[in-house]
Amino acid sequence: MQIEDYFDFADPNHIRLKGHRIAIDDVIWLYRDGYSPERIAQSFPGLSLEQTYATITYYLAHRAQIDAYLEQAERESEREYQQWVSNPSSTIQRLREIRSRCPDRN
Repeated sequence: MQIEDYFDFADPNHIRLKGHRIAIDDVIWLYRDGYSPERIAQSFPGLSLEQTYATITYYLAHRAQIDAYLEQAERESEREYQQWVSNPSSTIQRLREIRSRCPDRN
């Protein structure tokens, strides 16, 4: 088995653990924050310790590529957030209107 067999490379911007909706990003962020592989596996129901170690091993073997992937994912997430903030849905606009009329709003 190859290390890549643990992942679904649906497209260059979305790498998921095979059989899960868990993105490689989710595991790597925790690893970079100092979580142990055991703690990471416990954080995601259904994720095995083997899959966790495979993800960390893949990251360490492809660190430059994965760091670039994570930076791109962060930029994309920020872009989507800014778009959402500047173009709120009608429901969000209505909730903001209601909130602005509340006398004790903080």
